[in-house]
Amino acid sequence: MRKHLEIYPVTGLPEVAAGADLAALIGDEADLRDGDVVSVTSKIVSKAEGRLTTGTRDEAIDAELVRVVAQRGETRIVQTRHGLVMAAAGTDTSNTAPGTVLLLPVDPDLSARGLRTALKERYDVNVGVVITDTLGRPWRNGQTDLAIGAAGVRVVDDLRGTTDSHGNVLAVTEPALADEIASASELVKGKADGVPVAVLRGLQDVVLPVGEHGPGARALVRDAEFDMFSLGTREAARAAVLERKAPDGPREVDPSLWDGLLDEVEDIHVELLDNAVTVFGDEPVAVGVIAERLAVLLHAEGYGVDVRSGPGSEATVTFGSRSK
Repeated sequence: MRKHLEIYPVTGLPEVAAGADLAALIGDEADLRDGDVVSVTSKIVSKAEGRLTTGTRDEAIDAELVRVVAQRGETRIVQTRHGLVMAAAGTDTSNTAPGTVLLLPVDPDLSARGLRTALKERYDVNVGVVITDTLGRPWRNGQTDLAIGAAGVRVVDDLRGTTDSHGNVLAVTEPALADEIASASELVKGKADGVPVAVLRGLQDVVLPVGEHGPGARALVRDAEFDMFSLGTREAARAAVLERKAPDGPREVDPSLWDGLLDEVEDIHVELLDNAVTVFGDEPVAVGVIAERLAVLLHAEGYGVDVRSGPGSEATVTFGSRSK
């Protein structure tokens, strides 16, 4: 059990420019010891790697995103090439010249591995490295620092299958150690104090042996396919209407999925047969409306769906696994 943790800010670092030797800058100012974890703000990593681009911030976001998760006015929450979901793709225009935008490192895990290796070679210390950036969180006000890159640290503490103090088996408990390290380090770095690096001491059990870098912070990124909240509210509604996937292969369905669908309508009926639901009744418009609502319900549960009108007042909703 971990009993003690110390966190030190690394002060006295100069302004970082492209090509800067971060290992030398950090190591000369920090009293590093084996088992320490070095937390580095992504901004100075990006500056050292020359990730400053010209143009507008919107242009930079467009270049960095792979999909828009949610948008309200000019604010865009997007997924970056790294898999990260964050506002403005992590771009930054603070403390940069007008007309320039600072981007995230191309590969934060690779950056962390390079810094860790350099610190070992130059100062003969086995430390872990976490590269941090500031993110907002669903359902919570404010922001906190999280890990976007990591090397030489266990990023997740997988406690699944172990028992708690009462003998209960833990089924889903996986503390995100790298994120906890990033957030803790921000307490001494601060947003306006010009301290981009901190050292955490007391985490020897988290630091990996020399030469073992671990999976990196990429292991903390949940694939959108398994993310229950992969779209914003408005974007999810739009996708349910305009971006449905066609069915591809059979998939069972529980008819309770559409319980209540017909509560407010009369003379409309549904019939389930294999991988299709037929909607029929006396009013063609009402049949079409119910069929579309049924398709939205199926889409929301991850089904591929297709709606087709039949003879007279009839429509068929075909469903199944989603096409890729």
